[in-house]
Amino acid sequence: MDCHQLFSDFSLPGGLALGNRIVMAPMTRCFAGEGLVPTEDMKNYYGVRADAGLIVTEATLVDPRAQGYPRTPGIFAASQVDAWHRVTDGVHTHGGRIFCQLWHTGRMAHSHYTGCQPVAPSAVAMRGPLPRAPELEYEMPRALTVSEMAELAECFATAARHALRAGFDGVEIHGANGYLIDQFLHQQTNRREDDYGGTPENRARFPLQVVDAVVAAVGSQRTAIRLSPQAYVNLDYTPGDEAAFDWLLPELGRRELAYVHVAAFDADQRYDYLGGRPVDYVRRRYPGTVIGCGGFTPARADSALAEKRMDLVAFGRSFIANPDLVARVRSGKTLLPYDESMLGSLK
Repeated sequence: MDCHQLFSDFSLPGGLALGNRIVMAPMTRCFAGEGLVPTEDMKNYYGVRADAGLIVTEATLVDPRAQGYPRTPGIFAASQVDAWHRVTDGVHTHGGRIFCQLWHTGRMAHSHYTGCQPVAPSAVAMRGPLPRAPELEYEMPRALTVSEMAELAECFATAARHALRAGFDGVEIHGANGYLIDQFLHQQTNRREDDYGGTPENRARFPLQVVDAVVAAVGSQRTAIRLSPQAYVNLDYTPGDEAAFDWLLPELGRRELAYVHVAAFDADQRYDYLGGRPVDYVRRRYPGTVIGCGGFTPARADSALAEKRMDLVAFGRSFIANPDLVARVRSGKTLLPYDESMLGSLK
């Protein structure tokens, strides 16, 4: 298999050189230890995948009140920072690069984990059982105040500082998949009537507030964001949602971030309101580095790079099934298929 594009040179803005164009996508694994501290197993899990051009960690909590899944790691406490440093040291020892994905679940948090009512742009509840905790039902969130939003933006900034202190090469803000930042961008979950709701510019205001806080903390070239303009999970599309992204993406371009990462289960799925595939929609509006993600095979990924539809390609479940994914692709070996049973352990 000729995957020349996947193994061509690439550097992120600011000059961070990547060994190849293969990215390990962020994947929630729920294996953190007591105090939401990364474990030795997590260090090994990332270390054996360090030949990826870039690793993006599992979503990592910026605040203890942000938790909506069991045993998800944080980066708000000193013990977590110390433990993450062991992870980044392991990746760097093998020549890898690693970004920490910063996360607040918003309305998808739960008092079982946090001891308090979840917060969101508006009091609009998610329905049904929690993932990985089906005995729990989602709760009604309360709407954030403007002062609380400023505090949360600073939580992201503090977490970004902690990430660099822990040895990360940069941070990726989780603005996708129906979590807090994404909830502001979509009308189903943002029904505010103040400066943070209603118009596309207002719906993008808090996401940009977070980005600007993180950029001020660690610099634009160490700051990235993941987005899902297609509203494919944890919330529903409302006509006109795309207008917020039409506003947001050029604004992100002016900030010259490390990259924009487009989240998808299937990167080839097309949406009329986006004029086609989400990554192509982003590519048309964001002038900087773009990462595509969503069910790529190595051959399809190489073609997408050759067509310049994206600059880097992220693999998710394939990296769970194949710790040696990069070596397999390089040598032309077939990737092992992913199976849900693999979620039960870190290898």
